Amino acid sequence: MVETLFEELKRYVGFEPADGLLLRELHEVARPRFPAIADVFYARILQHEGARKALAGESQVGHLKVSLLTWMEQLLSGPWDEDYYLARCRIGRMHVRVALPQHYMLGAMNVLRQEFNLLIAEHHAGQPERFQAMSFALGKILDLDLAIMLHTFREDLLAQQARHERLSTFGQLVGSIGHELRNPLGVIETSLFILKGRPLASDERSAKHLARIGEQVALANRIVSDLLDMIRDRPLKRESLRLEAVWKDALSSVHAPAGVSLRAEGLESLPTLEGDPGQIRQVFVNLMENAVQAVGDTGSVCLSASAEPNAVVLVLEDSGPGVSEAIRRRMFEPLITTKSGGIGLGLPLVKRILERHGGSIIYDPQGGGGARFVLRLTLPPHSA
Repeated sequence: MVETLFEELKRYVGFEPADGLLLRELHEVARPRFPAIADVFYARILQHEGARKALAGESQVGHLKVSLLTWMEQLLSGPWDEDYYLARCRIGRMHVRVALPQHYMLGAMNVLRQEFNLLIAEHHAGQPERFQAMSFALGKILDLDLAIMLHTFREDLLAQQARHERLSTFGQLVGSIGHELRNPLGVIETSLFILKGRPLASDERSAKHLARIGEQVALANRIVSDLLDMIRDRPLKRESLRLEAVWKDALSSVHAPAGVSLRAEGLESLPTLEGDPGQIRQVFVNLMENAVQAVGDTGSVCLSASAEPNAVVLVLEDSGPGVSEAIRRRMFEPLITTKSGGIGLGLPLVKRILERHGGSIIYDPQGGGGARFVLRLTLPPHSA
């Protein structure tokens, strides 16, 4: 059988079953101290400006502390199998997503190494051989974790750079083609306007076909506009906005079947934001249209909102089938779609609009089956 990368790494660092026994022994001693270690860990990490920028926000750090407790639990109790490997890979990908420079991983691992070694020294005072054996086992598993995260970090970073290069080429192509298509579409629109004023348009069948031509021309114009919006820096019309009003305005453009409910919770209590109402409206429209198409004739789409000290968090969930694992990592790239007739511009445009507003969007399913998007918009200084 072919040796997996994790098996190769374990063999390389000499991780044996005996090391697992020593780590489980350490787990019993260290577990009550996990919260204190997490506090030391993040206090040290947040002293560095680069790490603070990547891990901004008290709620973000609070969430990460909870994740760190789980990470320490798995680190010392195992099992150290392929599921363990995949969990560590996800951490490396998360570091790429939040743009955390990888040298902070090395420093962070050293903080944990020091804290755990202090515990080992305390627990095995006067037993140098026992201390050495447990410290060596700890070093092996920390080195394994670091190797996995750095390997995944590098893979994802290279993939991200390749995507940026593709997007650059895509932008150049779209810029030239988009402007060229405007001219023939304009001619078609003008000719269509003239034809609608002729006797031909009074014929029912002719009028029906003229209406269909008009609909398709409008669709083509919208596709061209979306493509151009993806590549140009359209100036933001920054003004005060209430998300509740923007949401209600967006609802008027989304046509849902009678069996699909669209509801929102918590928008009325959000503070006032600053941004472009038209572009934020487009964010809501694109996400809701995707959700409505996903749930079909019956289902629900719900937007829940909450405020943090420095940001507003929006969670959009639907009762549809969710997004497959194969699509998730590329779902915010242009031309990636699972919809028949779709061209994959809705989510990339949403991501671009939010990022231009200093916000973000991630796909974060919780195991319920449907799609779940988490959006963050920063608050203006006077609202924080």
